[in-house]
Amino acid sequence: MMCAADPRHGRYLTCAMMFRGNMSSKEVDDQMMNMVNKNSSYFVEWIPNNLKASICDIPPNGLKMSSVFVGNSTAIQEAWKRVADQFTLMFRRKAFLHWYTGEGMDEMEFTEAESNLNDLVSEYQQYQDATADEDDIEGEFEAEEAYDEE
Repeated sequence: MMCAADPRHGRYLTCAMMFRGNMSSKEVDDQMMNMVNKNSSYFVEWIPNNLKASICDIPPNGLKMSSVFVGNSTAIQEAWKRVADQFTLMFRRKAFLHWYTGEGMDEMEFTEAESNLNDLVSEYQQYQDATADEDDIEGEFEAEEAYDEE
């Protein structure tokens, strides 16, 4: 989805990069690691190996090489907040509601949709604020070991 969300206001959960043209996989890996190291504050640390890359040797017509970057960023919550705010304003005024209720929808479905959207925003905020504590990770492994021993 293309939308107005500034990626500097969030952190990337996962990213995919697709390259087309004559280039080595070592060069791609080096550039990816370079980018991540320079911009480490924009990536969550609790998802290891959250970058994936693919290389196609055949360049697009008329170009020597090209690339595409697709990322799942918590900055998308800005757009969801705007949609939720606009939805809430219109729903309170019952704007256009008669079109939907006339086709068989119930007002409760709109309340549920609003709740789901607010849950989505808060979930992305949780992901943005989450950190990888080594103590938490060790505790999880110890709990798994204790479970395996039983």
